[in-house]
Amino acid sequence: MKYFASIAAAALGLAIVPASAHAQTAAPAQATAQPSVGATVYDAQGNEVGKIESVANGAAVVFTGTNRASIPLTSFGTSPKGPTLGMTRAELDAAAAQAAGAAAEQLRARLVPGTDVHGLNGAVLAKVKALDGDNVVLTTDKGEVRVPITGVGTNAQGVFIGMTQEQFDAAVSANSATPAQPAQPAQPAQ
Repeated sequence: MKYFASIAAAALGLAIVPASAHAQTAAPAQATAQPSVGATVYDAQGNEVGKIESVANGAAVVFTGTNRASIPLTSFGTSPKGPTLGMTRAELDAAAAQAAGAAAEQLRARLVPGTDVHGLNGAVLAKVKALDGDNVVLTTDKGEVRVPITGVGTNAQGVFIGMTQEQFDAAVSANSATPAQPAQPAQPAQ
């Protein structure tokens, strides 16, 4: 069994949106505004909350410097300084952390043995064999692999990895070609 972070890195880069970007609610601040990418967002007292990284599908992703949160456009108000929210940076960070924790619990609950793991094209790439700490052990016809839980997510099909069948197979083959190195015993201090 091998641990390959390349799958996690590819999955994160291709398909996974941070959990904190899904379950954020914010109280409306003032009149509705149409925030734009790059704009600084302020709280009701005029303190910076974060910057808008993207706007799509009726929501803006605000980066606080710590977390990213998807905020409905209807939650933004306006001020002379720019777009506003009815939350401070600390409140938004706390809400994002709470949402991320809840999403992580929901993901772990879905990672039960026998669960199909889908790829980008919808194909079943592997099955969940077990959870092992912060990793999930996947079983395929080519063997077993360990993937960080942060490298998997959920969508309408269930559990997924942000890779195609070809990318997944190539990663498994490349990882299997490198023999596992046994752990070296610790050397006593001289």
